[in-house]
Amino acid sequence: MPERTVFFVSDGTGITAETFGNSILNQFPAKPRHVRRPFIDSVEKASRVVSEINETASREGKRPIVFITLVADEVRDIVTSERCKGMVLDMFRTFVEPLEEEFGVKSNHRVGRFSDASLSQEYHDRIEAINFSLQHDDGQSARNLDTADVVLVGVSRSGKTPTSLYLAMQHGIKAANYPLIPDDFERGRLPSVLAPFKRKCFGLTIDPDRLAQIRNERRPGSRYASLENCRYEVNEAETMMRRAGIAWLSSTHKSIEEIATTILRDLRPDRLVY
Repeated sequence: MPERTVFFVSDGTGITAETFGNSILNQFPAKPRHVRRPFIDSVEKASRVVSEINETASREGKRPIVFITLVADEVRDIVTSERCKGMVLDMFRTFVEPLEEEFGVKSNHRVGRFSDASLSQEYHDRIEAINFSLQHDDGQSARNLDTADVVLVGVSRSGKTPTSLYLAMQHGIKAANYPLIPDDFERGRLPSVLAPFKRKCFGLTIDPDRLAQIRNERRPGSRYASLENCRYEVNEAETMMRRAGIAWLSSTHKSIEEIATTILRDLRPDRLVY
């Protein structure tokens, strides 16, 4: 497996092919070399990719695995032809064509997620959500929190920023995040700015040992990163969230995707319906 190469070939960004392919590859223990080839939208480009696949097969002595999401028949036919020396897994023929038969209609064979980003309300909503999350990162601003879909709270370096950005980019969720700091623990209550929006709050916590490790990468040897301080902050934050009735989970062993899905399930279940 480590000597194998996997190609993700798409007429769009290749994100769909790579996401799907990686979910399959993660069932196997080794990590092959990944090659993404986006915007393969002509016969000429497809021919060049096939040449690259064949060169890889010859060099490695094993056929590469090729995940494809190609809409145009003339382009797809090049990559799926006998000339290609890779093991080709065609997502569209595997899933779209059976659905066409089941629904009794032809798919629109659209390239990419958005046919025209400038005309897509969903796309504009995502951009607006990203801007909102950047403006409200780490408590930078308390303006317009009434328009937030969710406010993530937790100690510094518990995963609030990557989670809020993922929610914005993938789901169009306006996610603010606000740090819980020692001053809040001394007062024994949530920051006053969050009080009116408690129903929108969702907490992230983390194992103190892991938190100390993360903080030491940023500020080695500091009190901020000491295990004693991390234990104190995590305990106080969990106590505060429990007292305030805020749902929370530990980010220690969870992926950003798992955290985001849990938040959507608990606070915005409507966003789990596409």
